[in-house]
Amino acid sequence: MVRVRFAPSPTGPLHIGGVRTALYNYLFARKMGGKMLLRIEDTDQTRYVPGAEDYILEALKWVGIEIDEGQGIGGPHAPYRQSERKPIYRQYADQLISAGKAYYAFDSAEELDIMRKQLEEAKVDNTSYNAVTRLQMKNSLTLPKDEVESRIANGDAYVIRLKVPLKEEIRFKDIIRDWVVVHSSTIDDKVLLKSDGMPTYHLANIVDDHLMEITHVIRGEEWLPSAPLHILLYKALGWKAPEFAHLPLLLKPEGNGKLSKRDGLLGNFPIFPLEWKDPFTEETARGFKQDGYFPEALVNFLAFLGWNPGTEQEFFSMNELIDTFSLDKIHKAGARFMVDKAKWFNQHYLKGKSEEEIASLIQEMRTDLSTDFALKLVRLMKDRITFPHEIVSEVPFIFEAPTSYDEEIVNSKWNDDARKAMGVIKENIHNIDNEGFTSQNIHDTIFPALEAAGIKAGKVMQAFRLAITGGGKGPDLMLTLEILGKEEVIKRIEKAVEFLV
Repeated sequence: MVRVRFAPSPTGPLHIGGVRTALYNYLFARKMGGKMLLRIEDTDQTRYVPGAEDYILEALKWVGIEIDEGQGIGGPHAPYRQSERKPIYRQYADQLISAGKAYYAFDSAEELDIMRKQLEEAKVDNTSYNAVTRLQMKNSLTLPKDEVESRIANGDAYVIRLKVPLKEEIRFKDIIRDWVVVHSSTIDDKVLLKSDGMPTYHLANIVDDHLMEITHVIRGEEWLPSAPLHILLYKALGWKAPEFAHLPLLLKPEGNGKLSKRDGLLGNFPIFPLEWKDPFTEETARGFKQDGYFPEALVNFLAFLGWNPGTEQEFFSMNELIDTFSLDKIHKAGARFMVDKAKWFNQHYLKGKSEEEIASLIQEMRTDLSTDFALKLVRLMKDRITFPHEIVSEVPFIFEAPTSYDEEIVNSKWNDDARKAMGVIKENIHNIDNEGFTSQNIHDTIFPALEAAGIKAGKVMQAFRLAITGGGKGPDLMLTLEILGKEEVIKRIEKAVEFLV
């Protein structure tokens, strides 16, 4: 059975690139009838951020990614938080030591700095701790066995490093990138177990993927340089490696470089699924949800950032994505994060929602609005907006009478005919009873009245809109009048006539 995992670190809010990685894992697992796991990789406790783990779980739930097993769910391979699996990693680090595939290293931070500086001064290309430099350092490969044992017994600080072969070609086939070939001389002897007994990402990742029976590792391109090292670790432990698929980067909108938080600030768009308040700085970062995006729009948008179905279809439900998705349709090149496309998807899904559903969203934002009032606002604005909140924010004149009037419209449209028309409109609107004050009745009353007065409605409607809203354009004027109500409309006409002499 196919088993995949999403393994974020709780070092802050989940980046939108991480959401895409989780989505691709989820789509693949569901397509193949497999399982998706959630593992929290928190081996670096210095970078742990309170609240980040809960944020990850909430974000995945909002997007619609269902976890089958893992943190927050449970399962046969618990615990799923790496910091709680510390004894497991030690066991396999010791196994590598016994097999001669790893070694103890006692070098201090100062000694490592000296080594690097000496190599830099000698203009050596590779200044890392590797198959060549390890022979000049303090480790169990260069020190006598009894000294190594004595140091360990005395509690001297040490790390365990992988013993990378000096001359070996490492090959593996990536599902997206085909064959990857790297020479071992380019890989340093990575630390597997730190001096505090915690594993590094590399050891914990391999051990957990093996014990949790992961068959496919689908992760970001930034992990591709680590893949050869992971292949070496699988080989050293005598395990079969899973299949790898390294996803293309999410690029800045202009296409030059990886998408960052700064790009979101400069481009005025979120790069996190949910709003995030930093527990240390109390700074708040925007979220797609709070900005008004629907989860189905975000999923549709993210799915196309690196994948293409090979058809003309652009709108997919989650089930349709599952049916259509395949890893071989993911391209290698980075995908530009064009947020306008996300807005386009959101507008599509907004138009597909019922008026009642959108009205309910409006009432969550403005608890003072009645259902009838909210429904009228939705009918007024639904086809003109991208986000639900714009139904309120784009029509401030609905909630407050204008305090100023567009000068350009005043100069071009507010004339004797307009002033005469306001009197006709006011008089005839006054004769409509409150219950009959509907957009259709208003239209059927004032247009014939204007014609009877010898005024062409087309020439004064913009002036009428000016009197009611302060501007010369906007949503359906008749429905706007219905929402405002008869008394308010009359009041605004009178104010405009008095103000615009």
